[in-house]
Amino acid sequence: MILMTTVTANLTPVELRRKIRSGEFSLPTSGLCPGYTQANLVILPKSLAYDFLLFTQRNPRPCPVLEVSDAGSRSLNVFAKDVDLANDFPKYRIYKNGEVTDEVTSVQNYWQEDFVSFLIGCSFSFESELISAGIEVRNITENVNVPMFNTNIPLQSAGIFHGNMVVSMRPIPEAQVPTAVQVTASMPKVHGAPIQIGDPQAIGISDVNQPDYGDSVTIKPGEVPVFWPCGVTPQNVIMQTKPPLVITHAPGHMLVTDVINTTLKY
Repeated sequence: MILMTTVTANLTPVELRRKIRSGEFSLPTSGLCPGYTQANLVILPKSLAYDFLLFTQRNPRPCPVLEVSDAGSRSLNVFAKDVDLANDFPKYRIYKNGEVTDEVTSVQNYWQEDFVSFLIGCSFSFESELISAGIEVRNITENVNVPMFNTNIPLQSAGIFHGNMVVSMRPIPEAQVPTAVQVTASMPKVHGAPIQIGDPQAIGISDVNQPDYGDSVTIKPGEVPVFWPCGVTPQNVIMQTKPPLVITHAPGHMLVTDVINTTLKY
């Protein structure tokens, strides 16, 4: 899968969002607009919004909330100004009763006046910080989507919402693991430090080369798989709890915001 193109390589977040909105770009966003915060998405009816907010507060590692929209609004107040939440993610998934019924580049035809949108921190945000620290990010090097896995790590339930954590994986040279931990631990609003290092079976992953979402990447000799909490977790929860209608981003297809990553650090 080819992610980055010459058309998108040097765009600002506003320029990229406008290209996505116009239908010119619909690929994953890893590596784009380096240094800017990227965000996952959950859109659901206001009747479910309190329980979901409570769920995120009880599970802040996989579900760090960056911003919550006003009911019915397709705009934001903090993370982006020129933004349309119904069109500015490259791809969306429509879940009905826990099943994916559609994957689209716009959800304006699905929009309801009672929708509340949650922006959730994304590990794509700390990838540029890892690169700045001299750590290769393999999914960017190989120009593929990051590998993501379902796990056996239980989450704290809230209302109807329950399930297990999803993680993203990046192979890190063993000598650089402490640096990777330090860099990402300073950014808890985009998942923070790893949840597991070097032992995928300990969190229920039987084959690190067969991700549940995204693409596999090369793990070289001397490298260990490092796993971070992932903002695809709500999608796994939605499949378990089966609410009537929820909209999310497609895995890897994020909103690129106007906020600089360094402002999210401790």
